[in-house]
Amino acid sequence: MNNKSRKAVNLLLSLVLSLSVLVSPITELNVNAATATTKKVTTVSQKSKTVPKKTTVKKPATTKKSTITSKKQVAVKPQTPVKPPVPNNVKPVVQEVKKAKNVIFMLGDGMGISHTTLARWYKGSNLTMDEITAGIIRTYSAESIITDSAPASTAFATGVKSNDKLIGVYPEKIELPSKKTVDEKEAYKPLATVLEAAKINGKATGIVSTSQVQHASPAGFTSHVPHRELYYDIAMQQVYQGLDVVFGGGKQYLVPGGEKYNIPDDKGRKDGNDLIQELKNMGYAIVEDSKSMKETNANKIWGLFSDDAMDFDKDRNPEKQPSLAEMTKKAIDVLSKDKDGFFLFVEGSEIDWASHANDPVGVISDVLAFDNAVKVALDFAKSNKDTLVIVVSDHDNGGLSIGSKKTDSTYPSLPLASLLEPLKKAKVTGKGIEKLLDEDRSNIVEVMKEYFGIEDLTAEEIEAIKKAPAGKVQYVVGPIISSRSTIGWTTTGHTGNDVVFYSYGPCAPKGTLENYQFAKIMADAMGIDLEDANDELFVDLETGIQYIPGAEAELNVTDMANPVVEITKGKIKAELPVNTNILKINGKVYRLKGLTILSKSERVYLPLEALDIIYDAK
Repeated sequence: MNNKSRKAVNLLLSLVLSLSVLVSPITELNVNAATATTKKVTTVSQKSKTVPKKTTVKKPATTKKSTITSKKQVAVKPQTPVKPPVPNNVKPVVQEVKKAKNVIFMLGDGMGISHTTLARWYKGSNLTMDEITAGIIRTYSAESIITDSAPASTAFATGVKSNDKLIGVYPEKIELPSKKTVDEKEAYKPLATVLEAAKINGKATGIVSTSQVQHASPAGFTSHVPHRELYYDIAMQQVYQGLDVVFGGGKQYLVPGGEKYNIPDDKGRKDGNDLIQELKNMGYAIVEDSKSMKETNANKIWGLFSDDAMDFDKDRNPEKQPSLAEMTKKAIDVLSKDKDGFFLFVEGSEIDWASHANDPVGVISDVLAFDNAVKVALDFAKSNKDTLVIVVSDHDNGGLSIGSKKTDSTYPSLPLASLLEPLKKAKVTGKGIEKLLDEDRSNIVEVMKEYFGIEDLTAEEIEAIKKAPAGKVQYVVGPIISSRSTIGWTTTGHTGNDVVFYSYGPCAPKGTLENYQFAKIMADAMGIDLEDANDELFVDLETGIQYIPGAEAELNVTDMANPVVEITKGKIKAELPVNTNILKINGKVYRLKGLTILSKSERVYLPLEALDIIYDAK
């Protein structure tokens, strides 16, 4: 496709805009339900029609209204052609600002101001974050005054507030800050993230997390799915994103269960894909403990330090699981080799989980671990003045307070010891306690005395620990230790409070900001345009195929767990497996800069690059 043709296509597609892309849970369908079926997506017949060669976009050729022919009938909605924008000949006045070569975006999940207050008292000195305090964030989502991590991460990454459970896609409804009708063609559209934009602009990219890396916050920067728990789809998209460094948990979402990877048979992928082998084929070093992570000299590394989430910092085995600070340092060491700079996302994930359990020991453990990672990033930025560091929380959690109902009349004279003394006795978190209990939980009194320093358990507390479901002991012992301190909680859920953010470096933001504003702040700091990234990464197939004469497209679901978009042009046959960056044309394999996405509304989105390659294929 020549430059004039490309310009004409881009003019039209830029109006389909950055909010264009959707994702589907189709790869999570039962493989056994697969039937040899081909769904027809779009058929375009253009006799001698050629791609417009003027910069004025002409009305696209009429498209046949397509249907998907299978047991399940699905109508593919054609997009209404749009007029090109009126050119604006007024050149904006741009103040020259030093750009950031590198951006490190750090998220303390669930970390409210009381969380950092508690951690500071426990540490006995200021936190690293205190040095760069910059402002506050309004956290609400597109539908609720209290956000979940999925829409919060989506807002930070894409610049758009979204709905509960949605990852990297446009909302289906907008209720806040005021009600707005969402066009059905925009709902669930995938949105380019600032990480993806950095990547296609030549920067190295990485994610670091103490949760499974497929969890909501890291997923918001690296994937596009309609539900945060579609871990297997998220994992596949992350593998094919071409990230340079990935550190965290989540091994079981990459491989089938079985002896090969020591994953229980009831866990692991059910679609037959071995993504660890695929990563090795791509040239990644796979590391699974602290020593191997520190010693590898590879430039592309995937660290898998747990089958699912990693342990709380206070509970982890340092030989098996590196600290968040160690992972952050290694990631920076690797990414900073790129002459064009890098974008790094770092999450202290389990501050949130401790807060859900009302466990102050877990909160302190992972706020301090997160702050240590902030120090690593800040030290690098101070030595590399072209590095922007932004530290945020996505929301408050638990309604944590320094003070409770029992301090109603005593707060004017509360000594620090009343807060800290019970907490300083704890050797593990509430989650760590559960691992120390016998199978029949007959040693509750002994374990709580030795590891929590609690010698006055009541009969009711012992019974509550004994009856707690597997994996939920933390939800019982957290409130037990809180009651012996002066800590209060209002909920086991999130709250709608504003949260603090911290920043340092070129273009560092300050003031009161909405969460969605950070995406543009980071993109502008790097000299990157998110709208351009959307146009380049996510073209609606129904629109894009109209500029490939004689082309037809089908969705092949012969293997329901691994759908493939097929585009034919005469003797040319192109295949694009969903959730990957792969394009195959008559046996030749191309690696694209972006992913092929099948949306919840069964529309297909693919990179503009794919259409260019197919157009030029002979």
